[in-house]
Amino acid sequence: MPGPTRRRRRRFGISPITLRILAVNLLALAFLFAGMMYLNEYRRGLIAAELATMRSEANLFAAAIGESTTFADPTKGEGLITLMAQQMVRRMADTSRLRARLFDDNGLLVADSLLLGGPGGVVQIEELPPPRTEREQLTDLLAIYDRILARLWSREDVPAYVENPIQRARDYPEVMLAISGESATTVRSAADGGMVLSVAVPVQRYKQVLAALMLTRGSSEIDAAVLQVRLDVLKWFLVALAVTVLMSTYLAGTIARPIRLLAAAAERVRRDRHRRYSIPDFGRRRDEIGQLAAALREMTQTLWLRIDANERFAADVAHEMKNPLSSLRSAVETAARINDPDRRRKLMNIILDDVGRLDRLISDISDASRLDAELSRESSATVDVRQMLATIVEVTEITAQQQRARLVLDVDGQRPMLVNGIEGRLVQVFRNLIANALSFSPPGSVITLRARRENSSVVAEVLDQGPGIPEGRESDIFQRFYSERPQDEKFGQHSGLGLSISKQIIEAHGGTLVARNRRSPDGRSVGACFVVTLPVE
Repeated sequence: MPGPTRRRRRRFGISPITLRILAVNLLALAFLFAGMMYLNEYRRGLIAAELATMRSEANLFAAAIGESTTFADPTKGEGLITLMAQQMVRRMADTSRLRARLFDDNGLLVADSLLLGGPGGVVQIEELPPPRTEREQLTDLLAIYDRILARLWSREDVPAYVENPIQRARDYPEVMLAISGESATTVRSAADGGMVLSVAVPVQRYKQVLAALMLTRGSSEIDAAVLQVRLDVLKWFLVALAVTVLMSTYLAGTIARPIRLLAAAAERVRRDRHRRYSIPDFGRRRDEIGQLAAALREMTQTLWLRIDANERFAADVAHEMKNPLSSLRSAVETAARINDPDRRRKLMNIILDDVGRLDRLISDISDASRLDAELSRESSATVDVRQMLATIVEVTEITAQQQRARLVLDVDGQRPMLVNGIEGRLVQVFRNLIANALSFSPPGSVITLRARRENSSVVAEVLDQGPGIPEGRESDIFQRFYSERPQDEKFGQHSGLGLSISKQIIEAHGGTLVARNRRSPDGRSVGACFVVTLPVE
């Protein structure tokens, strides 16, 4: 199952993390590019500037026409010389590359720079479009793009430019405003996808409106300017795109490749039974990948140590159970062959002792094997060490008296001793230590429970007056199945797991459990001291 799944996820040879990083980075870049390519505000600015320039030129042309092509009639007032107006409109349009049209005060077309011979003439000037190029094809694509975005984001309705065969002033609202004495501008959409900009101003003589001059120009220059900006944006976009893809690929490689290596190594370690493989070391990386690799390495080493400990524990269990089983088997076989009631009774006592020893051993082994799981399931709470020790002394006092020993509690009452832990398990530790001290203490001895606060820790000690710990065995006594019992104690009464379990419980609470000998002034051993250190809450 794992193999096909990985092949399916990497069908195109690209890591899913790489695809996600590329998608996120490219999506942000695409939105930025789409916004920059729209350039609607930039286009509006160019149109406004062009209209302002056209209005200035129209005012100059209107002033020139009003001064040069008019006549004064005492009976009719001011009038317009049509032929001169046509010639002047033609000359002005040639120099400015604008189309100029002149309408009289009755709304009739008097002059058009594209017509020779005046209205009704047969010669009309029309510029043929140049051959289409790839640049113009790109312009068409951008025009379609603009129309789509305009429909989505803009609600401006641009009227279409329509030119009738016989033109009149009423065809153009701006011309009608100019005839009434006001200047006006209009932007219309052309059939080729561009725009037609028009400005109409009144032609006056002594504040009398004689005609209306209309100047129009296509948006080819504006479109070319916008196109140039877009091409520049496109060039930088391609550069940014290449940098984004390279950086995203590099970033994904620094993330996906190490994770892929870690996953493959973890899979090899999972399948490996001879510890030939290990997790790669990315300790030189100062990031989360390095932390992950270090955590996986430590976890793997901890698992191997736990496996080794379990194997040793299983071997120790087998060894410890083999002795009473061998004794039990020998006693049973011997009892079956003898008929002496006294000897048979002694053998039955041996059998009962071995069965009791096996029962204690199995109970302690079961407790030790379940300890980790139970510690992880049980909830911790605030434990008052002072109160806990007082309760333990009160409960254990009767047992101590039966063994002709005395318990003494010496606790610092000035500072609080609160720790975070599982009270039942901590009680188990101190009862084990007290039981161990009672078993080694001679009659009439004193066992002292002492507790104090040291900085951020609570230190509790169990002191006895027994023979002490053999030299060099201070750490060995916490090993499983270690047996160093008093000579007068009956064999098999202890499994050798009590101190090991106690140390395991204390370490699970983030503390320490150590043992040392108490010394007299002359250096003699006067008892053992077990020190429990727990962090305060």
